Amino acid sequence: MYVSDCISVNDCGHLTVGGADTVKLAKSFGTPLYVFDENEIRKNIRAFIRSMNEFYNGNGMVVYASKAFCCKEMCRICMQENIGIDVVSGGELYTALSVGFPAEKIVFHGNNKTREELVAAVENGVGRIIVDNLTELETLNEIAASQGKTAGIMFRIKPGIDAHTHDFIKTGQIDSKFGFALETGEAMEAVKAALGMPNVKLRGLHCHIGSQIFDIDPFELAAKVMLELYKDIKEQTGVELPELNLGGGFGIKYLESENPKPYGEYMKNVSAVVKSFSHELGIKTPFVLIEPGRSIVGAAGLTLYTVGNVKNIPDIRTYVSIDGGMGDNPRYALYKADYEIVCANKANEERTETVTVAGKCCESGDLIQENTKLQPVNAGDILAVLSTGAYNYSMASNYNRIARPAVVMVRDGEARVVVKRETYEQITANDV
Repeated sequence: MYVSDCISVNDCGHLTVGGADTVKLAKSFGTPLYVFDENEIRKNIRAFIRSMNEFYNGNGMVVYASKAFCCKEMCRICMQENIGIDVVSGGELYTALSVGFPAEKIVFHGNNKTREELVAAVENGVGRIIVDNLTELETLNEIAASQGKTAGIMFRIKPGIDAHTHDFIKTGQIDSKFGFALETGEAMEAVKAALGMPNVKLRGLHCHIGSQIFDIDPFELAAKVMLELYKDIKEQTGVELPELNLGGGFGIKYLESENPKPYGEYMKNVSAVVKSFSHELGIKTPFVLIEPGRSIVGAAGLTLYTVGNVKNIPDIRTYVSIDGGMGDNPRYALYKADYEIVCANKANEERTETVTVAGKCCESGDLIQENTKLQPVNAGDILAVLSTGAYNYSMASNYNRIARPAVVMVRDGEARVVVKRETYEQITANDV
C-alpha cells in the first residue's frame, strides 16, 4: 500500500515509520514534523555502494547530493558510511566541514559560486570543484595561485539529452544555465584552457541530465556522449582524463502507481556501457562518481501535520487544512508535485474521501495536494505526507514568519531530534 519499505501500520491502526508510531511522534515532538528513518537512509546508501563495488569493481565513489536534505547529522551519516558529499553552496560546505567531513571527498557544484565560496573551497582542500564557466575557471586559478595551491576541478558538461520528454536527442538541453555546451565547442575550449593553467588540476568531467528519471536509456546515452568527448580530448590534447562524474537523477516512488527500477539496474546497465564503450573508443575506463540525493533520503522521510479544520463546499470540494503548508513543502505550489497522504491515526481505514489538503499560509496557492484520496478526517487528526525526505526541509522558508519544523531521526523505533524546531526569537534574530 505504501511508497516506502519503512512505512507500516501497527496494531493500533496507526502509521509507523522505522518502527515508531507517528501519532506518538506527533504528540511528543509537535507538528509540523519532519521524520526520517535512519536505517532506510543507510540501507539506500549501502545499496549504491554495493552496486558500485559489483559493477565498477570498486573503481568509483558514491557522492550524496546534500541539497536533497542537508544537516549535520546527515553529513555524519555519510561520513560513517564512507561516501562523498556534493555541496552547492557555502552553507552546505560549512555544514559538512563543521562535523569533520573529509574535504577531499567533497564535490562542490554551482553555476555561480561566489569568490568567497571558491576561497573557502580552496582553503579547505575540497577535492573536486565542478567548474561551470570560463570566468569561474580563471577566478579559481587566481585564488589557488594566491594560496600556493592547486585546485582539483571537473567541468560540468551539457550532454544534450532531454530525459523528461524521452526524446534523447543530443542537442535537447543546450539551453541551460548550467555548464559548457558540446555543440558550440566551448567544452573543448574550457578543457584546453584548464590544461594550460598552473594552479588547477583537471580531474575529469561531470554531467547531470535531470531528476526523477525512471528510464535507464538516457543515462546510458549520457555516458556514451561523455566518453566520446573523452576520446576527442585524448586525440586533441594527448591527455586521458581519469574521472567521470555521471551525476544523479534516479527516480523514487511518490505514488502507489509508480514503479521505479531498482537502483542496481541503473548501475548494471550504465556500467556495462562505460566499460565496453571505453574499450571500443580506445580509452581507459575512468573512475566513476555518481551523485544520488533524492534516491537516498526521499522515501525515507515523511512529514506529520495536525488537521485544524475541514471545510466542505458542496458540489465544489472539501478542504482539509493543516498546521503547515508551502513554508515546509513548497513543491506542490511550485510544480504540482505528487504525494500520497494518509491519516496517521486512521491508517488501517480505507481512503474513501476526495479532498484538497491546504496549508495555513495566507496564499490561495498554498496547497499540498488537490483531489487526493484520504480517510474521513476531523480536526485534531494527524496527517502524514509520504516521501518528503528530499527537497522539503531543504526548501523550507519562513513565509508569513512561520517557524520551520523540527527534524526527527528514527532508528529501530527510537526517535531523536536532529534539527530543533525554529523559534520566533530565531526568526527575528537578525532584525535591527
